[in-house]
Amino acid sequence: MTVAEAYLECREIARREAKNFYYAFRVLPRHKSDAMCAVYAFMRRADDLSDDETLTIEARREAMAGWLAEWRAARAGGATGDAVFLALGDAQRRFGIEDDLLEKLVRGTTLDLEEHPEGVATVWAGGASYQVYETFEGLYGYCYLVASVVGLVCIRVFGYRDAAAEGLAEETGIAFQLTNILRDVREDAERGRIYLPIEDLGGAGIGVEQVAGAAAGIVQDERVTGVMRLEGERARGYYGAADRLLPMIDRDSRAALWVMVTIYRELLEKIAAGGYGVTERVSVSTGRKLAILGRGMAMALWLRVTS
Repeated sequence: MTVAEAYLECREIARREAKNFYYAFRVLPRHKSDAMCAVYAFMRRADDLSDDETLTIEARREAMAGWLAEWRAARAGGATGDAVFLALGDAQRRFGIEDDLLEKLVRGTTLDLEEHPEGVATVWAGGASYQVYETFEGLYGYCYLVASVVGLVCIRVFGYRDAAAEGLAEETGIAFQLTNILRDVREDAERGRIYLPIEDLGGAGIGVEQVAGAAAGIVQDERVTGVMRLEGERARGYYGAADRLLPMIDRDSRAALWVMVTIYRELLEKIAAGGYGVTERVSVSTGRKLAILGRGMAMALWLRVTS
């Protein structure tokens, strides 16, 4: 398999699975778009291994360990027929993406496979057990690994010169992941995970049981909505970092970042407009995403002709 063929396979994975992110990839120059597709395909593989509910937790851990060993061997110079590893290795060399960032990314996907993740309590409610972060600080650490690290990889592909971009990329990732958490409360609860921190629930005078009940559609509690709103306001604050990051990114990549941030920001505002409900999964319509993509393409063209 050639590197070009490997990139094509990664692009098909991204086109099929990436949804929000793929819209942003389409306004990048081809070499940067290829790299982002390779990174996404690697992330997708890690997520799929971690979330494969046809396997036991122990079997998932073993599958993940075997896959990681293959990737590390490929990075050490071993031959590989894996398209994702081949394309990702090329992207790392082109854009200076450190192994450590990708190791952290995988670490984030495997947190849910750990029996006792740091900062996470196991709480019984309504006859079921839930893993719940105890504090927002602990939740921030989780968001950093699963989303901020992705942002740090992205800006290496996008290009930047000011070191302050790294901190802003971290905070932008926190905004994205908090938005995902607010969107996925019901689905996460069904998997035994609640990402609204215990300290925030306690501050509202409720516990895990009220969140689980709301997610199951058994009871609607305004105090759950209040905690959701709190996390939404935190996300809005972190989105401010994206506004400051945008002018630091290389001109040929600013439109991609703008598309990504705009879609996620609109998702947060749709969740807020819906009253922070947890029983229906909110999304930005395909038509609206295409409209944002159109504006992003116009922005990319303008940035090219004025550079």
